[in-house]
Amino acid sequence: MIGSPISPACRRITGTGSTRAVHGETLAATVKRLRLHRAAGDLVGTNLSVEEIARRTGYPNLQSFTRIFKSAFGMPPARYRREGSHTVFQSANGKGFGDMYPVTTKTISRRELVGVGHTGFYMGIGRAFETLAGTLQARKLYRQDMTMIGVYLDDPDLVAEDKLRAFACVTEGEHVPAEAPLVHRHLDGGEYAVLRHKGPYADMHKAYQWLYGEWLPKSGREVRDTVMFEEYINNPRDAAPTELLTDIYLPLK
Repeated sequence: MIGSPISPACRRITGTGSTRAVHGETLAATVKRLRLHRAAGDLVGTNLSVEEIARRTGYPNLQSFTRIFKSAFGMPPARYRREGSHTVFQSANGKGFGDMYPVTTKTISRRELVGVGHTGFYMGIGRAFETLAGTLQARKLYRQDMTMIGVYLDDPDLVAEDKLRAFACVTEGEHVPAEAPLVHRHLDGGEYAVLRHKGPYADMHKAYQWLYGEWLPKSGREVRDTVMFEEYINNPRDAAPTELLTDIYLPLK
């Protein structure tokens, strides 16, 4: 189980020696977008002041941070902390079972991955996705049928933030040699509960709380001993934060 949001890089690949991505996004634009997702995570998951979050995110003043954050998330940061989509969970405890998030069950085959490891705050995994993307492109190993997958090994409620382990991955890993920094991983086949989350990555910890705290006990199912993972359905470069789609896979016995 993970209880903390992530900030995956967009599905773009940067060529060696170039500052422009294959899909047309500059490196500077990618860095700015990743910083904003991390800022959203800080607003949701910490008690840091908006001013301090702006400084941590690299903005020179609160006014510029507020303006750019509002353009991406549709509301200024202070209001996002109070009223963002993560607050839906807090106000819906009285709803009936199944009203919060769409959950289906799905049986998948074993999937081969290739990825780059990440240790530390889960919101920092965007850097691992950047390394993965750049490495695949530089080695001419990127394929259009690759899908982004995030694998999270530790529960942040039990493991210190600087010890959290995760992997930024893509599918079709069997076609890619595992030469550093790349490593091979796999996802076990079998049955999974799949929760479709719509909205900013910073809000996903509420979906995890609901999946474990509401859906799982009432479903009568038990968790299988293999990793959970996230599959990123659309592209953060093209979709507004409120329109991002992520499938969370919970393995079932």
